[in-house]
Amino acid sequence: MSNKSLQGIDILYEDADIVAVNKPSGLMVHPDGRSEGPFLTDWVLKKFPKAAEVGEPSRAPDGKEIARPGIVHRLDRETSGVLLIAKTAAGHACLKQQFKDRTIKKKYMAFVWGDLEEEFGTIDRPIGRSSGDFRKWSAQRGARGEVRDAETYWTKLGYASLGEAKDQQSFTLMEAEPKTGRTHQIRVHFAAIQHPVVGDTLYAPKKPMALGFKRTALHARSIEFDNCEGKRIRVEAPLPEDFVEACKVAGMKALW
Repeated sequence: MSNKSLQGIDILYEDADIVAVNKPSGLMVHPDGRSEGPFLTDWVLKKFPKAAEVGEPSRAPDGKEIARPGIVHRLDRETSGVLLIAKTAAGHACLKQQFKDRTIKKKYMAFVWGDLEEEFGTIDRPIGRSSGDFRKWSAQRGARGEVRDAETYWTKLGYASLGEAKDQQSFTLMEAEPKTGRTHQIRVHFAAIQHPVVGDTLYAPKKPMALGFKRTALHARSIEFDNCEGKRIRVEAPLPEDFVEACKVAGMKALW
């Protein structure tokens, strides 16, 4: 992803302390000590220089401190959609407390493999480190390290079966609301129930790309939070073009 990509970041909401942006797929939120930029934090520093002192650093694998100006939460590199950024220390404290209290409401849209059959449901499976791959997390037996509670609510939005006979493939478009905020939670939970997210090469490496996606088919659709004045705010990110095209391919025309 080139530096030109930083010019296309859309602001969806802004006040004196907080800004919500539509993060494009392919853009990492902040450095991790291994990957090359650009990063969303580069855009934050350019757009809001005073945010340089806002936020809490993380640690790279080699122990070096990594600055995360304005960052309160994150989205995976391939995940698109709405992300909150703190412009001030007050905004950071306000959002951090809400994430701690789990009063921030996030909803995602995703295409997953197969038919979920039910119209809605809950995945309640603790998540820990994968025993076989340090990059992965697991909601299966045998997860290692600290295993933490994780809960995801989901609603079925549409279903499609494409192809003929033995080549037939089925997909479900669903809305997911993670009650907890574990790393890779939605991807891990749906892989654990044998319905991995389309395009997820980490948790479903043997599955092909489908529906025209060239990335993990996961989009942070909306977020609800209280601003520093106590007003409840809801921000929605429009569907990206690859989701719109996938809906067309799947015959789900009413969803965009």
